[in-house]
Amino acid sequence: MQVKTEAIKVSDQQWQEFTLSNDLGMEVSILNYGGIITKILAPDRHKSFENVVVSYKNYEDYIANPNFFGALIGRVAGRIQDASFELDGHTYTLLANDNDNHLHGGAKGFHNAIWDAEAFEGTDEVGVKLTHQSPDGEGGYPGNITMEVTYTLNNKNQLSISYQGTTDKKTALTATNHSYFNLSGDLKDTMLKHNVTIDSSKFVELDEELIPTGEQLDVDGTVYDFRNGRTIEDGTTSDFKQNLVAGNGYDHYFLFDNTKEEKIVVKESDSGRKLTVTTDQPGFVMYTSNMMAETLSLREGKSRKYLGLCLETQASPASLHHEGFPSVVLEKGERYTAKTTFEFGLV
Repeated sequence: MQVKTEAIKVSDQQWQEFTLSNDLGMEVSILNYGGIITKILAPDRHKSFENVVVSYKNYEDYIANPNFFGALIGRVAGRIQDASFELDGHTYTLLANDNDNHLHGGAKGFHNAIWDAEAFEGTDEVGVKLTHQSPDGEGGYPGNITMEVTYTLNNKNQLSISYQGTTDKKTALTATNHSYFNLSGDLKDTMLKHNVTIDSSKFVELDEELIPTGEQLDVDGTVYDFRNGRTIEDGTTSDFKQNLVAGNGYDHYFLFDNTKEEKIVVKESDSGRKLTVTTDQPGFVMYTSNMMAETLSLREGKSRKYLGLCLETQASPASLHHEGFPSVVLEKGERYTAKTTFEFGLV
């Protein structure tokens, strides 16, 4: 097992890319800029290693990165209604970067920070630890935040992302990674035929601006019922209002039932690849790249709709405006912790 480090010069910035490799041939490449995963090489049933995440052809495109490809997201992942929230009677106003709402930490979030990075190697795992200081008031959020995010690859083809954060003032914090998975390998196909199983019987209703209404809907009898597995294509061809609101697909928060250790399982029959997600988070946003433009230069060609599947494990920003949702509030002196593991196997 080893970690290779490469210096990347982009515009007037100096980045580092860390490539983690295990004894089985799997590789994961991560930038210290935004903690961005730029490549995951995973085997198919014929032991052919191909990239299974959406990546830009040119590193420069990660600076704008409107789709947040592969990036760490924070301070709060997801949309915050009206770009504001209240804590203890004080209203905090954030940058509105998604109509009148705040999305994925705003213009200056975790996704475009240059993180301090330290690689490590062991006999059974390798990784890189990223640390970042976000000052009080950055993006409109209260509190000085100290974040530590560790990417670890082991010899079971498991990529784990562990998050830790502390604050000196009561604030809002829930982080995630925004990789777009495509198990066909090297973007040979869209992920419409990917079969997904989710341990969830409830999802969050969205309004026309993709803001949670405060209602949690039962998946029964809808194309949001993934408990026994279904293809992503079901939601893209559905005339169900929630699919139409999301741009003919999914962009919704699912609350885990916690009846299974495996919270999400994704299978792709042609390659034989399987992605299993375990997490200590209460739910996740599934986004099916419904809004992806067709003009982006990617590692394997041009972009298009439905090219990647985001599995954004996190608490819910809806908790800042509605009761009954997993909280994103972090108290002074409290430690934020989260962990998600992506295991790459075969069907």
